Amino acid sequence: MCGRFATTGDIDFYTRYYGVDDVTTESIDPSWNVAPTDESYVVADHEGHRLLGRMGWGLIPHWAKDAKSIHINARAETVATTPAFKRALSLHRCLIPADGFYEWEPKEQGRTPHWIYRADGFPMSLAGIWAGWKDPATEQWTRRFAIVTTKAAGVIASIHDRMPVILPEEKWGNWLDRDLTDPEMALGLLDPLDPELIMEYPVSSEVNNVRNNGSSLVSPR
Repeated sequence: MCGRFATTGDIDFYTRYYGVDDVTTESIDPSWNVAPTDESYVVADHEGHRLLGRMGWGLIPHWAKDAKSIHINARAETVATTPAFKRALSLHRCLIPADGFYEWEPKEQGRTPHWIYRADGFPMSLAGIWAGWKDPATEQWTRRFAIVTTKAAGVIASIHDRMPVILPEEKWGNWLDRDLTDPEMALGLLDPLDPELIMEYPVSSEVNNVRNNGSSLVSPR
């Protein structure tokens, strides 16, 4: 699964890195501890234009009566059949930029958090899906995303059995393409980044508290 990640680059960097055509958001403060319900940068397509915007983390199905029914992850094995996700897989795919993410390794006493990142220093591009939800109390629409996860590979497999799908650059265009609506074709894009490019090390348990933030969270333990 993926329960916390970090996104610390500035808006100009992501605009260049993802070849964005239009920016639809103000800058978001860097965060080394993005948690569910937080807003984060999202790259998506609209009418053939690649957009950089922001969405809250935790997809809300369109039929939900309130904002409590959030889904932060969607399993690649069932994303095409789960009612909350199948329409989003066909029509509303996105990328979530991340410096890396945290995963917790079970121990005899508690769990040890690990920082997981790309060895080449580039951001991870997490495969995401999004959906719009209309608040029945306010009549306002909001867009929220979920991160697609898959079976863990490489160094992550020794820590946890799941990991987010990290899409290589050659898959970005097709993943974002709104004309690609066949769910099976979309699933075929979920081959993750070469696990040899992923590294990890244990970090302080300070990341467990969502109020903690700052670069010290990714310092080796």
